Amino acid sequence: MRVGALKIDLEITDSNSLKDKRMVLRGLKERIRRRFNVSVSEVGYNDKWQRTTLGIAATSNDKQFISKMLNKVLHYIEKERTVVVLDVQMEIL
Repeated sequence: MRVGALKIDLEITDSNSLKDKRMVLRGLKERIRRRFNVSVSEVGYNDKWQRTTLGIAATSNDKQFISKMLNKVLHYIEKERTVVVLDVQMEIL
């Protein structure tokens, strides 16, 4: 079994409060879960209203499948108008 982890630091451009941030992230995380069947969680900058870090995890028997899947997730997030990708770290175990 292989496990892939993607850590993405984001700036939330349209956020003026923690409530705005939660609304943006709730929708983004739900769309990612439904579209790619991966686990998504906010793992950093919980108290900042214009920054966040998302942790995304996927499992499979095939290392290349996980790599392709996580890259598709990254490209999907990069196309979002409400967030800007600041940093990305990917690891496959």
